[in-house]
Amino acid sequence: MNSHLKELEERIAYEFKNKNLFTQALTHSSYANEHRLDHSRCNERLEFLGDAVLEIVTSEFLYRKYETLPEGDLTKIRASIVCEPTLAYCAGDIELGQYLYLGKGEDATGGRNRNSVVSDAMEALIGAIYLDGGFANAKEFIHRFILNDIEHKQLFYDSKTILQEMVQSRQEAPLSYEIIREEGPDHNKSFEVCAKIGDEEVGRGAGRTKKAAEQVAAYNGILKLKAQEAAAEE
Repeated sequence: MNSHLKELEERIAYEFKNKNLFTQALTHSSYANEHRLDHSRCNERLEFLGDAVLEIVTSEFLYRKYETLPEGDLTKIRASIVCEPTLAYCAGDIELGQYLYLGKGEDATGGRNRNSVVSDAMEALIGAIYLDGGFANAKEFIHRFILNDIEHKQLFYDSKTILQEMVQSRQEAPLSYEIIREEGPDHNKSFEVCAKIGDEEVGRGAGRTKKAAEQVAAYNGILKLKAQEAAAEE
């Protein structure tokens, strides 16, 4: 096994017995197509399995953590955790994108940083760990890399709504988002956005789409306002 996959095993604190499963989890369909591999060699089937494992582990975690919440609220929280942006955010923590096998076209157009690609790979990795090491190892991975710091992940998922509510409750100037920078060709753009309350900048964020950049800017804005509130209370 090449050294960069060994490095990823160390990052996730899990060593695969079946290295083919590990490689498959990291193989995007564009790579399989380009190298004329059988379609079953890409990570889509593992993604299907990993999605189901993630849902049951997350459901159990939330059921035990929030003992008094009704089913509707639990469903909403689960949706915020297993959605594409949050999984991509988690994948960024282990820099999963840099380990993926992508076709040249997908790689050239920014696939390693695309939310859909890395979130799918995160689910495929869960599926591979489940098949290789059983439910307990998959559960441990999910708890360590996805269900950790869950309050912040909920803030991230609902950041634009939460920031809007915070601004309204303070009866301050209106909230707006402004594009600071836009780079790259149409198929591989990146945006930098700032969140502003009136004329004051409260947070910045970058992303592959305006919406993604706004989400990060709003999240950073929430953290700044919460820090200001905490300092004022001291």
